Amino acid sequence: MEPRGLAQSIDLEIMKNLRLHLVTWNVGTASPPPDVTSLLQLSSQGPSMDMYVIGLQEVNSKIINFLSDLAFDDPWSIFFMTVFSPLGYIKLSSVRMQGLLLLIFVKHAHIPFIRDIHTHYTRTGLYGYWGNKGGVTIRMSLYGHMICFMNCHLPAHIENAEQRLDDFEKILEMQQFEDENVLNILDHDILFWFGDLNFRIADYGIHFVRESISNSRYNLLWEKDQLNMAKKKEAFLQEFIEGPLQFKPTYKFDLHSDVYDTSGKKRKPAWTDRILWRVKNLSQHSSEDGNLSVGEQTISVTLNNYISHMSYGISDHKPVTGTFGLQIKPLFSTPLVTLNPEGEWNAAQDALISYSTVSEFPSSTWDWIGLYQVTFRHMNDYVTYAWVKDDEISSSEDVTQVYISADEIPHAGGEFLLCYYSHNMQSIAGMSQPFQIQPSRRSAEKELAQENINGIEKPHSPEPYDEI
Repeated sequence: MEPRGLAQSIDLEIMKNLRLHLVTWNVGTASPPPDVTSLLQLSSQGPSMDMYVIGLQEVNSKIINFLSDLAFDDPWSIFFMTVFSPLGYIKLSSVRMQGLLLLIFVKHAHIPFIRDIHTHYTRTGLYGYWGNKGGVTIRMSLYGHMICFMNCHLPAHIENAEQRLDDFEKILEMQQFEDENVLNILDHDILFWFGDLNFRIADYGIHFVRESISNSRYNLLWEKDQLNMAKKKEAFLQEFIEGPLQFKPTYKFDLHSDVYDTSGKKRKPAWTDRILWRVKNLSQHSSEDGNLSVGEQTISVTLNNYISHMSYGISDHKPVTGTFGLQIKPLFSTPLVTLNPEGEWNAAQDALISYSTVSEFPSSTWDWIGLYQVTFRHMNDYVTYAWVKDDEISSSEDVTQVYISADEIPHAGGEFLLCYYSHNMQSIAGMSQPFQIQPSRRSAEKELAQENINGIEKPHSPEPYDEI
């Protein structure tokens, strides 16, 4: 992975090339697996990802589990935060609707350039009263461009293709945002649509389907894939792009195996788990390698990889991932807030924070600055915080200083960073570079004593007596 770092400004004339890794997985109420290195491409030798988007379906939502998850983070969220936080990513946002869960993790460097984060959900199960089926959404402004991610779980069974389309149309219509310029889902510059969409392979019998899969002749099945068929005749789907299905259908497998369903039902294999995207107002011509002809567009999408992961067997679905390149021309060049620790910080002393804002920044008396360990998991994972107004000690036209008491600073010290949280924007508006806090003398002596007790620290040789 690339070393962690923070960018405080960017060049407006340069296109930013961001790497996005998107996962969709129907986990069948299972617990997280022991390792997701290959799923997330964490051992890849190439550049690290800038953003991870995780869309899960059928997360365990039995009443006891669901009520517990409302009060605390669910096991899957905790699992992914544990994976990502040491690598310099934080959970930007999440949304849960019963078994549907959508998580977004972002590198620290991009956080000050992400604004207008909103979530939404739409139930379509039991005529719209039950959330076992439907869609959950997270939208944001990324360097000034509006991006939307939609995780869906649509109705099952081969005969319900029309119901799947009706439900997707309903989700698109129902999800409205409080933004005149980006009111609807389809108004976003880029929309990613993914999930257990449950489209099946029509007409062909199970033996022909399985034989085609065994011989890796997936192209024989494409024309009878219900989603491919729908894209040819449904106008609202024709602007959605998908990479070639060059992997085995991802449903239905016996658990902990790569063998298709051997139960009495013997479900016909299908590409139920899909990732599609749509670029607004773009004359889209997709080449065989997934690249788009974009001309002078200020934002574009390139599909680099679209695969399934056969080694994961905790459910009857195999996870599918798409790795994308986002080419973005930034619409602003600096964070709304720039902040830094003043001088050397020591856990035994009161500390000062200096910050400045751009002229148009919508500050509030409810804004605060949080002190975080560099491996923090999410926005509320702060060690302590200071109110920017209540704890202000000086202010000039250019710089404001805020005070943090030594009592609030961790005595053990370590590596930390500061984040400015905007109440009006409901997001982090600025982030400092990582910095060291020196431990207090009391903490250092306690640690040394503990090391001596444990035998870690070798006893010092006695000093020789001075010669008389």
